[in-house]
Amino acid sequence: MQNESTSSQAGEVQAGESLVGRDYEVEVGPVAHGGHCIARTSEGQVLFVRHTLPGEKVVARVTEGETGARFLRADAVTVIEASKDRVEAPCPYAGPGKCGGCDWQHAKPGAQRRLKGEVIAEQLQRLAGLTPEEAGWDGTVMPAEGDKLPAGQVPAWRTRVQYAVDADGLVGLRKHRSHEVQPIDHCMIAAPGVSELGIEKQDWPQMATVEAISATGSHDRQVILTPREGGRLPLVELDKPVSVMRVDEKDGGVHRVHGRAFVRERADDRTYRVGSGGFWQVHPQAADTLVRAVMQGLLPRKNDTALDLYCGVGLFAGAIGQRIGEKGAVLGIESGKRAVEDARHNLKDLDRVRIEHGKVDQVLPRTGITECDLIVLDPPRAGAGKATVKQLVALGARRIAYVACDPAALARDIAYFRDGGYRVRTLRAFDLFPMTHHVECVAILEPVKKDD
Repeated sequence: MQNESTSSQAGEVQAGESLVGRDYEVEVGPVAHGGHCIARTSEGQVLFVRHTLPGEKVVARVTEGETGARFLRADAVTVIEASKDRVEAPCPYAGPGKCGGCDWQHAKPGAQRRLKGEVIAEQLQRLAGLTPEEAGWDGTVMPAEGDKLPAGQVPAWRTRVQYAVDADGLVGLRKHRSHEVQPIDHCMIAAPGVSELGIEKQDWPQMATVEAISATGSHDRQVILTPREGGRLPLVELDKPVSVMRVDEKDGGVHRVHGRAFVRERADDRTYRVGSGGFWQVHPQAADTLVRAVMQGLLPRKNDTALDLYCGVGLFAGAIGQRIGEKGAVLGIESGKRAVEDARHNLKDLDRVRIEHGKVDQVLPRTGITECDLIVLDPPRAGAGKATVKQLVALGARRIAYVACDPAALARDIAYFRDGGYRVRTLRAFDLFPMTHHVECVAILEPVKKDD
């Protein structure tokens, strides 16, 4: 039912007129991909509502959208009937109009994982036509080691935090779908190694962003500064020793100011150099968790040949390379130039591992590889895509491990693999981004047998 405060205005709204600020009293439906739930206005218009839970009755205030739009975005500003899974958000900066970093601070930890599981199941069904059983998935989303905490407690897991800086030099985090900065004095999900730097206690004049990195498995700390146009770097004096990097406003490159140009990360009993703010899993348990899941799914054998696609600094290439013996071989492909340099450094002791620079769909055909035993791919959020999947299925790998940070992209690509003769053998989901809507999945695929 439309809220009485706005119902008298309903007839005055013209087609295409903004509805921002309008309140609707709604019954909240299922969770949707992206950290919100679905509801409908009395006129039947779809609302994507944040800060609510399925089954609740709330007053939803529109934050984006107009009459006639396919959907509106809204925040639940008043909870009329609460879900049993609701808790008071532990973080003072979580809530309508505040920090956009966390989606589910108001949900019990177990409920957060159930919601993520529902999203995965919905995406698999809608985009790949698979039930959880057909995907070899038991429907659960597993917490990382040490993250299973009581309601009201928040795991401090984020080892990389990019703070935004407002015009007054105060650091904070951006509001949802906005460039506006919510000043903060502490981020509850920041890892201890980030929090102990004391970034929130200082002013950062002339800076646009301050990114803090706390390595896992070493004491390396790094700060990456992005100045505003024409801005000068401040003297960085934090509570713990750090190396300092600067993002160049002309070329976007990351350049060393002082200290190491990299941090040392640790996973699978190996040390990995990650330079210039390059990609590494953000949760301290994520790299080991994903390596275990991938290796348990692929079961590498001596003398196997393998591909590690979108290989970053070589995490999976290193894991496979240690397990396939002296006659096996691994080829990694990565588009980031600095990541390739780091991967080659990280894996220099593994003679049978080679890293190539470039985009997967362009480099792979040039390698001359026509077959391989194993493939692992960890593509960006958009997924691998139809053309790349077609290239991969032609190689006839015994097993393929697909690591995905987006269930929609995973489901789309699984459908492409199915068209190429592969089925999902198992799927596992991990809650490596607590309090947010993000979730990590590992799908193991294998060729369909002719008698299946």
